[in-house]
Amino acid sequence: MRLQDESEIPPQINIVPMIDVIFAILTFFIMSTLFLTRSEGLPVNLPKAATSKAQQVPTKITITVDAQGKISLNRKPTTVDALTEQVRALVGSKQQAVVIINADEKVGHGQVVAVMDRVRRVEGARLAIATQKP
Repeated sequence: MRLQDESEIPPQINIVPMIDVIFAILTFFIMSTLFLTRSEGLPVNLPKAATSKAQQVPTKITITVDAQGKISLNRKPTTVDALTEQVRALVGSKQQAVVIINADEKVGHGQVVAVMDRVRRVEGARLAIATQKP
């Protein structure tokens, strides 16, 4: 008698766990795409400028000056004295390269000018200063 009762129940597929898995995968992909932004320099608090423009150049070299005055060239620590030769090596035989200076807004003006002076000694290097829109 018991076999007869079980055969009358139609087979069912429970899709609730499948929906949970789909939402978990969807959440993973949404969260992972949020972190795909490409950062060229180290994180600093950039000064604000209403007239800033985006520049499109094939070769970018990024110099970062953080709030403590530490200098990095393409995320590698360096000194002001070594900047000219290192930038010259990165520019190499290319005729045009944009050197983007990411200077924290708390860095002294003199240190930023010293970095700019070293970069200007390299032929083919154009200067750009990174800012953020207000």
